[in-house]
Amino acid sequence: MKAIVLEKFGDVENLVEREIEKPVIKDKEVLIRVKAVSINPVDVKVRSRHAPLAEDLAQYNPLILGWDISGVVVELGNEVSQFQVGDEVFGMINFVGHGKAYAEYVAAPADQLAVKPKNITHIEAAASTLAALTAWQAFDSYGKLRTTDKVLIHAASGGVGHFAVQIAKHIGAHVTATSSASNRDFVLGLGADEHIDYKTTRFENILDDIDFVLESIGGDNFQKSVQVLKPFGSIVTLPSGHTLEDEMAAQEKKLHACYFMAVYSSGRDMQHIASLLEKGIIRPHISHVFRFDEMRQAHLQVETGRTIGKVVVEL
Repeated sequence: MKAIVLEKFGDVENLVEREIEKPVIKDKEVLIRVKAVSINPVDVKVRSRHAPLAEDLAQYNPLILGWDISGVVVELGNEVSQFQVGDEVFGMINFVGHGKAYAEYVAAPADQLAVKPKNITHIEAAASTLAALTAWQAFDSYGKLRTTDKVLIHAASGGVGHFAVQIAKHIGAHVTATSSASNRDFVLGLGADEHIDYKTTRFENILDDIDFVLESIGGDNFQKSVQVLKPFGSIVTLPSGHTLEDEMAAQEKKLHACYFMAVYSSGRDMQHIASLLEKGIIRPHISHVFRFDEMRQAHLQVETGRTIGKVVVEL
C-alpha cells in the first residue's frame, strides 16, 4: 500500500511516499480503507521535532504521521462487534501515539471510531476529528461549560476555534470570539455573539465577568485571559509552556484552570461529534483539500498559521 513516511525530522522534503506492507489488525481493531486525512498543527510540530510527542515517535521505523481519518471498514478483528465490513467510519486514532494515518490502510482500535453520518462527506468527517474533539473535551471533560455562561474563545477562525464557537452556542453560552478583522464575518457566521479584532483591540481592557476562556495562543495571553475571568471561573489552555506566574495568577482568582489540555482518542466522544454533525449543529469549514501526493503542500499550508478552518488530504 502507499504511505507517506517521515524519513527524518525536519522540513517537508522528509515526507516521502513509499510502498509498505498493509497493516495486520489485532483482535480489537478494524482495518480501514482511508478516504481522507486531516492535517493539524501537531502534525507539523512533530514533523519538525518541535513537539514532545516527537521524542516518543522517534523509535518507529517507518514513522508515519497523522491521526485524523475517515474511511471504510474492510476487515474486522475477532473481538469487534460494533462495526461491519462496509461501514463508513471516522475518528482520531491512537492519540497520543503512533496513529499512522498517512496511508491507504490504517489499523484502528474499534473503540476510537464512530459511524460517519450520511449527510457529510469523508473530507468533512476527517476534518471533524482532532479539532472537534479538542473543542468538545475542553467544554465537557477538562472544564464544564454551562448554559448561560459567558465564554471567550481565542483564535476562533482556526481548526479548534471554529468548532468551539459552534459547540459553545449549542450548549447555550454567550460567545465572545477573537480573530483578525478579515475573519470577523466568518466567526460571526458561526454563531459568535461578539467579535474582537486581536490586532487592534486589547480584549483584557474591554472584557470582564467572563465565566470560561478557551485559550489557544500561549505566552502572555494566559495571564491576560485570567484578568477577564470571574473568580471561580474556568480557563482551559491548549498550548504547553505555562509558568509559575500563570499558576499563581489563576490561584489568586480561585480559577478552575487546565494549564495544558491533551486531547485523547475516544469513540464515545466521537459519537457525540457524529450526532452534532448529523443534526447540522456543527459543520466543519474546509479551507484547502490536497491530493495524497500533495502532502508536503498540505503541511506548508498548516505551517502558515493562517488557515481558516481545516486542511484535508483526500485519497
